[in-house]
Amino acid sequence: MSDIEYALNQAANIKGAFAVAIVDYDSGMTLGSRGGSAEFDLDVAAPGNSEVVRAKFDVMQKLGLRETIEDILITLDTQYHLIRPIYSNGDDKLFFYLVLNRQQANLAMARRDLRMIGQRFYLDDPSSQAAVPTQDPGYYQQVGRR
Repeated sequence: MSDIEYALNQAANIKGAFAVAIVDYDSGMTLGSRGGSAEFDLDVAAPGNSEVVRAKFDVMQKLGLRETIEDILITLDTQYHLIRPIYSNGDDKLFFYLVLNRQQANLAMARRDLRMIGQRFYLDDPSSQAAVPTQDPGYYQQVGRR
């Protein structure tokens, strides 16, 4: 099973998850996805959110902000749309796109779970030979990783 498949399966198991995708925000190409429905076309929604990510990075650059985006939250009447960039040492410009049912999901836990999945994805990236991202180093100590 590829790292993308593993990460998608893990994210799809987050409580309240309705759909999940890993998307290249430079090209808008979806690398993999789970879920969705006839009323919610993930093949349209996931690459469409590439524009959101590119716009936010563009505004941050114009403002001279030297920070990283942890996540972007879009709140709808019945759904949360969580966008989380995946940072690695490579040139990949990827993000997780997670759609949650508001009645079933715990937003704080979903954000935490997606952060941990993203960190694991980062570690499994063959191009990432630098140190682990500074967020939540305790997690890696618990599971015996770096």
